[in-house]
Amino acid sequence: QVELVESGGGLVQSGGSLRLSCAASRSIFIINTMGWYCQAPGKERELVATITTGGSTNYADSVKGRFTISRDIVKNTVYLQMNSLKPEDTAVYYCNALMGSRSVWGQGTQVTVSS
Repeated sequence: QVELVESGGGLVQSGGSLRLSCAASRSIFIINTMGWYCQAPGKERELVATITTGGSTNYADSVKGRFTISRDIVKNTVYLQMNSLKPEDTAVYYCNALMGSRSVWGQGTQVTVSS
């Protein structure tokens, strides 16, 4: 089993930037896919971005060109660089690790974008 701990959330003004980090308790090189999801109040959790073992990335249309997912295999950490933030990006952001049929979630970190 792997444990995930997110950090980096906070309050930022519209147009600002934040970088989220997701530290894994074991090597992320063996994890098929790692990703970031967000959940706004009253809404379902939705995909933000993913990165595979091979380094392929995928983004939600709403964040393309603004967010970048990356990883540091040595540090067992996945990052989400968020630029040009908008109030509608306000949500709890969760890190996810997908290993075969097993899906593991972090505890989430709050991102609030003020207008």
